[in-house]
Amino acid sequence: MSTLDATRAELALLVLYLNKAEARDKICRAIQYGSKFLSDGQPGTAQNVDKSTSLARKVFRLFKFVNDLHGLISPTPQGTPLPLTLLGKSKNALLSTFLFLDQFVWLGRSGIYQNKEQIELIGRISLFCWLGSSVCSTLVELGELGRLSASMKNIEKELKNSNKYDNEQYRAKLKTSNERTLALIKAGMDIVVAVGLLQLAPKKVTPRVTGAFGFVTSLISCYQLLPAPAKSKTS
Repeated sequence: MSTLDATRAELALLVLYLNKAEARDKICRAIQYGSKFLSDGQPGTAQNVDKSTSLARKVFRLFKFVNDLHGLISPTPQGTPLPLTLLGKSKNALLSTFLFLDQFVWLGRSGIYQNKEQIELIGRISLFCWLGSSVCSTLVELGELGRLSASMKNIEKELKNSNKYDNEQYRAKLKTSNERTLALIKAGMDIVVAVGLLQLAPKKVTPRVTGAFGFVTSLISCYQLLPAPAKSKTS
């Protein structure tokens, strides 16, 4: 493959990535929390960028609650333990509620809905829902990683003296394990972000800490949304 063809392929992947509304939202999220980190809650340009980007992101999330509502009523994969099923459905319900209530927050902050006190209350309820969904996500990922670990150990026992990395099933489970580990880190850090936004521990989780954790989880989300690179053709 020539340099020009490689460049075209990379640009095509970039276009595919940027065409995703979710990807653009996560890029804006990185800008938002990066600005929060820089401002540390103090008035100025960085705080203005934080607030304006936060409001802009709410437009990307209009009617997004339907996604998790669909996940809530969809059947779970066969063999999933009941506790993990309940945690997964709780996560879907809480996240869907968060996104639904967040639409009313957008209406208030954009000036369409004028009752400031109700908007503040709805905003806090929605953030508590997000906090709850992040806790559920963390527990789900821990449970799934435990199941994967047990499954991988069984494969190792079956392979005995063989190279486990030559086994396709083992490699697939290892890849899934790595993806879930990353998702676990993100969910755990999002708990800190939610605590910071709710100001549940203002002395420990400052706006700068909230911004730093939010920026890192945004980068993780951006990475998770990257399209798989096209396999080069061999002659």
